[in-house]
Amino acid sequence: MEEESARIVVRVQPNASQSQVMRGKDGVWHIRVAAPAVKGKANQELIKFLSGILRVSKSHLTVEKGMTSKEKVIVINGLNQNQVVRQMTRQQEGNHVSKSH
Repeated sequence: MEEESARIVVRVQPNASQSQVMRGKDGVWHIRVAAPAVKGKANQELIKFLSGILRVSKSHLTVEKGMTSKEKVIVINGLNQNQVVRQMTRQQEGNHVSKSH
């Protein structure tokens, strides 16, 4: 039985005051993480943060490309693309509820 999976492209900004999702352009999610880009700490925080947003175990998330780059491809096992986009959008909208543009 094959498990469904999804892929997202993220652009990570380390050293943020708090981790949050920002909607990017062209299907790239901009994510700020509250960890430095040292010894994989930003990647660890990214996986932890995404697992909370997507409500999946950290073991269901894999950095497929870009381990040492700001732009990464993340594979999410157990969710389809629509579920991932819905959860990411909900999180991103929650970041901007109290802010005016």
